[in-house]
Amino acid sequence: MINILIVEDDRSLNAGVKLALRDPEYVFYQAYQIEEARKIIQTEKVDLVLLDLNLPDGNGLDFLTEIKESLDAAVIVLTANDMELDIVTGLELGADDYVTKPFSLMVLRARVNTELRKREELRNKRLESTYRFGEYSFDFVHMKFYKEKMEVELSKTEQKLLKILVENKNQTVPRGSLVDRIWTDGAEYVDENALSVTVNRLRSKLMDTGAGNYIKTVYGIGYMWVTA
Repeated sequence: MINILIVEDDRSLNAGVKLALRDPEYVFYQAYQIEEARKIIQTEKVDLVLLDLNLPDGNGLDFLTEIKESLDAAVIVLTANDMELDIVTGLELGADDYVTKPFSLMVLRARVNTELRKREELRNKRLESTYRFGEYSFDFVHMKFYKEKMEVELSKTEQKLLKILVENKNQTVPRGSLVDRIWTDGAEYVDENALSVTVNRLRSKLMDTGAGNYIKTVYGIGYMWVTA
């Protein structure tokens, strides 16, 4: 189920938006002021917020910042047609889209469907780019690496190396290929010793969490991420 929060103080418009978006897969929460919406986002998992910027108990732009800091949710702002500055500010604060009033409910529905589709594509991309090995989780979209809940801090070069090895797990990746793919900044020459240093540092950091043994040296050829 997809949870949608409608924050709009015009009760007729709030009800109309809910009616226009009705779908068996959607669960709606309705709020008519910021404080009501705040209570909802504190207790419910919300996937999409339709946020009116002109609310009776506060600034919608300030609340947009609060939403983006506390929720992993798409936000479509609803604003008056002549408030161009609010539109620009809203997008800069992280709004995913905007609709100006008065708006067509069919257009709003299309915008909502587009944002939800984007979120689904992003979710699938995250799943495709997240690798798990026992207690270890490597998220190559956000470049976050964990053993259980303990984060492992890696440099950009170490991240590139790990990604290549993991994506080619149980296959030997030649040293030359690793050098070419990791150091892609146009440098004419990279000492292969730099690769050895990077491998050792990555191995050492993973050893601290118990995962260093995944990296196998194939002498004279390259390196392999071993899972079996």
